[in-house]
Amino acid sequence: MFRLNQNETPLFDALREYVNRNTIPFHVPGHKNGIGMDTEFKNFIGENPFKIDVTVFKLVDSLHHPTGPIKKAQELAADAYGSKAAFFSIHGTSGAIQAMILSVVNSGDKIIIPRNVHKSVTGGIILSGAVPVYMQPQFDKNVGIAHGVTPETVKKTLEENPDAKAVLIINPTYYGVATDIRKIADIVHSYNIPLIVDEAHGPHLSFTDKLPLSAIQAGADMCAQSTHKIIGALTQCSLLHVNSDRVDVNRVQQVLNMMQTTSPSYILMASLDCARRQIALHGNDLLNKTIELANYARKEINNIPGLYCFGKEILNKPGAYAFDPTKITVTCRDLGITGYDLDMILSNEYHIQVELSDLYNVLAVGSFGDTKENIDALINALREISDKYYGKGNKKSDFIDIPEIPEQIQIPREAFNSINTPVPLIESVGMISGEFLMAYPPGIPVLCPGEKITQEIVDYVQKLKDTGLYVQGTEDPEVEFIKVVKQEDAVFINVE
Repeated sequence: MFRLNQNETPLFDALREYVNRNTIPFHVPGHKNGIGMDTEFKNFIGENPFKIDVTVFKLVDSLHHPTGPIKKAQELAADAYGSKAAFFSIHGTSGAIQAMILSVVNSGDKIIIPRNVHKSVTGGIILSGAVPVYMQPQFDKNVGIAHGVTPETVKKTLEENPDAKAVLIINPTYYGVATDIRKIADIVHSYNIPLIVDEAHGPHLSFTDKLPLSAIQAGADMCAQSTHKIIGALTQCSLLHVNSDRVDVNRVQQVLNMMQTTSPSYILMASLDCARRQIALHGNDLLNKTIELANYARKEINNIPGLYCFGKEILNKPGAYAFDPTKITVTCRDLGITGYDLDMILSNEYHIQVELSDLYNVLAVGSFGDTKENIDALINALREISDKYYGKGNKKSDFIDIPEIPEQIQIPREAFNSINTPVPLIESVGMISGEFLMAYPPGIPVLCPGEKITQEIVDYVQKLKDTGLYVQGTEDPEVEFIKVVKQEDAVFINVE
């Protein structure tokens, strides 16, 4: 299965060799193996992390110019995932996603993206100066979330924008729903351009056939994965994969060098090295256990009055081609409380912390670290909450359709860098937005920087407020004002 020996952890081994040598440090960081560290913090953390918190030197290699153990560790990661090349990102998946974008598009180039992308994608577009062409994902009004974009949507968008330089999709969504990525890859490659994938929530997909197809398996050209989300790397660790000759590997390294710190954390990189070993050698067994526990939770939750936890029944609908059962989305609309309410009840009364909440749902993320005891604690808490609230409140309103994607007058970078001024939202019709405006659920921008504000959008925001839905993104937390581009300072760009 693997070309290389996945038992090896070259970077972690090099760091332990440094420790075993009893090296006397005259290098940064200044705590010098923890000797100079605050005592209370050191006593809490323990001494070993400080011993491998080092700087760049030959024994432990350089992330920016790897020739030794980091180079070997990245080669092992590529081998484990089946990619052409893999890069460590200690700038998180946000940084890896931005590096992907900067590697495939330049200023003025079109890049096709879903409307429900993570803000790091928009950040990458602002940094690159590229022109976003948006695709609307599919909405599920029952649970109030967005799924993926369909292959048909990708095909139509490419037909309308044959000069696009790249396509970006999400695989899977935060809630674990994936589109038909293999079909999308074939469509994109028929235009001989790269498909790049935000696979933040899919670093585990390659290691069991019980999960959706990974980007690499589907033939995507690049993907960025959050190895701290499901598998065992520390927070802030990610992998960036290159998988075809449509992407210049040397360019990717240059972009990462520009974006990442010259003092990367060797603790983080060592955790990446070891997390790769763990999933390569034991991923199938660990994931099967994780999936079994998550499906057990799903079955029990669906027997609790007022709660719903979707599974494979959500599939065979547009934008919902495959499902990752490790994601446990609990819809509480029928309890008459919001997802935010459920989040706070679980946290404050039961000391259970979920991953996220929106108006209708809370999301519990399954992983290698789950136990039957902890899963039962969640189930029992949900039963008690149901007993308290079911039948005593009002069912929350249905999902409200969002307006059409507005006209893009300026590219995001120009609008972001322009002089913006706040105006009352009700007086902003016809102006150019200088900031984001998003509704939760489903978390899709109503406005992005550079887009024309319409009466439909203003009315929609008021409807959201009247219905008790959440609107955010503007500097003004009450969303009474929105920053717009001053007309005299606007630099208009032809984005057709």
